[in-house]
Amino acid sequence: MNEIQCSNCGKKANVVRGSYCFIESGLSWVTLQGIELIQCEHCGNEDPIIPRINDLMRALAVALIAKPYRLTGEEVRFLRKYMRKTAAELAQMLHVNKTTVSKWENNEDPIGDQSDRLLRVITVALGDGLLTKIEEVIAMFPHIDNTPQKIGIEIDPRDMSHQYV
Repeated sequence: MNEIQCSNCGKKANVVRGSYCFIESGLSWVTLQGIELIQCEHCGNEDPIIPRINDLMRALAVALIAKPYRLTGEEVRFLRKYMRKTAAELAQMLHVNKTTVSKWENNEDPIGDQSDRLLRVITVALGDGLLTKIEEVIAMFPHIDNTPQKIGIEIDPRDMSHQYV
């Protein structure tokens, strides 16, 4: 077996299982549970081993569109990028100005109730492999708390399940 080297200092590193704060997603409150990590005991660097990244991003999109609270700016940005849309393209779909989208994404203005729900439906319609979730997403619309709230999301990359914490 090949020896694993630290991507930071180049010294020998170990592969362990653990939790990882997935800030690379653009969402600081997403934790990957039970993921393999390359840990360096010399410099303290930690790199995740993320197999099936497309499935992981899809699972994160599902967790966001099923979230029982209004979307936050970071979540709007994540969903827009997940759909591979520019702010101008999303603004056109939602029939708002692109400045409005920018204000949502930067938490300068909260996304409105109708835009929040429409963004969820558009994500289901355009997101890769999400169309099967449309009934589930629409069924939970009456239960969305209209207060934007960051809640922790834990994803298990082995089965792509999620839970809110």
